[in-house]
Amino acid sequence: MKLFSATAGLLLAAFALTPATGPAELGAQAGDSAPWAQPVENRIAAVPFGPGEHSTYRVRLGRVTVGEGHMRVHGVEQVRGRRAYHVSMGLKGGLPFARVDNLYQSWIDVERLHSHRFIQDQDEVRTKRFRQFEFFPDELRWERSDIDESGDLPTDHPLDDISFVYYARTLDLEVGETYELDKYFQESGNPVTIKVLRKETIEVPAGRFNTIVVQPLIQTSGLFGDGGRAEIHFSDDANRQMVKLSARVPVIGSLSLELKEHEPGRRLR
Repeated sequence: MKLFSATAGLLLAAFALTPATGPAELGAQAGDSAPWAQPVENRIAAVPFGPGEHSTYRVRLGRVTVGEGHMRVHGVEQVRGRRAYHVSMGLKGGLPFARVDNLYQSWIDVERLHSHRFIQDQDEVRTKRFRQFEFFPDELRWERSDIDESGDLPTDHPLDDISFVYYARTLDLEVGETYELDKYFQESGNPVTIKVLRKETIEVPAGRFNTIVVQPLIQTSGLFGDGGRAEIHFSDDANRQMVKLSARVPVIGSLSLELKEHEPGRRLR
């Protein structure tokens, strides 16, 4: 069963790319600079999240709750002499005899907002998989620390599946604009197109939110391909919190993640 593999992909593959010239210029592609991605004093990029931020989500198939998810900023750690946010996303649950417990982690440079490390730890029904990627942007290469494997980076600002979810929150999302990004750390995932569709007020377990709705399209036959018609609701405020994510799953029907609780973090100064 690949239900929760699909669920993970729905979140993780949504935003997997970054501009070659850095955060500030990505917003400019749509006409304005990204409001959160400008460098500030102490060489820290201004972002709408920080250590201690923790969000939990309800995972549903149609009207049936089948599990929970979380997104968390654990703190700031050193990676090869650079300060990085340690962030994670987890999914746990499933149906009888088909349980899933997946954890994905990323380390995001606090100044440049690119990824230094990406870990996938998946336990899905009868399959277990662990993968750890180390990124070396100055050398335009990546390598696996769990096995002897390496490859080329298509950009010196690489982002993985998790780090781009956080990076996307820094964008100046204007209704009617389209962002085309082609700097995922693996070339085969490029490009990603993000369409900003509309503003909408929705109800989720955490309450009522004014949101900005975006549609991500990636080079895949999965949920973020044309067939999935996935939509992500970000809060229409300074936090750009992910409030809801929904898509169509072949045979199964509708799949959604809805915000249950949110604990804000402490932004770096």
